[in-house]
Amino acid sequence: MLFTQTPIPGAFLIDLEKRGDDRGFFARLFCEKEFAAHGLVTHFVQVNNSLSATRGTLRGMHYQLSPKAETKLVRCVRGALWDAIVDLRAGSPTFGRSFGAELSAENRRMMYVPKGFAHGFVTLSDATEAVYFVDEFYGPEQERIARWNDPKYAIEWPIQPVVLSDKDRDARDFDSKWHLGG
Repeated sequence: MLFTQTPIPGAFLIDLEKRGDDRGFFARLFCEKEFAAHGLVTHFVQVNNSLSATRGTLRGMHYQLSPKAETKLVRCVRGALWDAIVDLRAGSPTFGRSFGAELSAENRRMMYVPKGFAHGFVTLSDATEAVYFVDEFYGPEQERIARWNDPKYAIEWPIQPVVLSDKDRDARDFDSKWHLGG
């Protein structure tokens, strides 16, 4: 695996290191030793799968407060999506900074999203499917949603979302007391 540090410390893009021939290729999606060598989480408790039928479907920006804060490892397995993260770690020098990258079935790239980050994506094609590993169980009382287009985060979405859930559409503007559980 090839680990690329994003401009936000702790978050990584991970590309496959393919070993191939005329039959195709072999590559690792996960290796405990390689993740540990980069200081990343190596134990996941759930694997989630989402299918978005329509191009322009937005899911996010979601996260959970401690003690249910999640680390996520996200991969697009069908279609394409633009994956976005926002650093919401209290005291972080990059607090409020966003980053995004295209993940697709074709590029096989993954996004490593540490605890304390909001995460979401917009689909770039119809019938886009994502799989993501998480290291903590869902805690509805700790769930938070940051507004996907809050100017404080300056997320540069590549397309305008056209399909949103009610809870994503109605998400609050940034309020540190509510968003950070203070």
